Amino acid sequence: MFVKQLLNEARKRLITIESDALLIDAARALLKPYIALVIVCDPDGKAIGVLTNADIVRRISHCEGASCRAPAAAAMTTELICCRPDDPLADVWNKMKQNRLRRMPIIDAQAYPLGILDALDTLNALLTDASNETELLRDYVMSVGYH
Repeated sequence: MFVKQLLNEARKRLITIESDALLIDAARALLKPYIALVIVCDPDGKAIGVLTNADIVRRISHCEGASCRAPAAAAMTTELICCRPDDPLADVWNKMKQNRLRRMPIIDAQAYPLGILDALDTLNALLTDASNETELLRDYVMSVGYH
């Protein structure tokens, strides 16, 4: 199973902002249901970082006066851990576990964002796939449907 098989659902979670957008705009985007990660893009639309609630809270906890109007780039996580549509889902799951991520951006080869992969969706897809494999192997071994 590959990431591209979950792309339709992942696109529903995709929210992007430009790096010079205000942090308050990112915070407003994160208020939407099912949105927990905002991808920060350069002026060409390529992913350069991500913002979570924790990033915003960390930044505004030191906020005074005009600094509260900081750009998104000032608070974003620049180490972009992401996946591509053709990545095997099991590999992506391992990367999510290793990095303790609940969500991961899906980007194309040119770094344009395509969606946000959710850990729960990933795990459900892997479990369903494993269940189907087990069922197919059992059918094969038991010769179900073969005369």
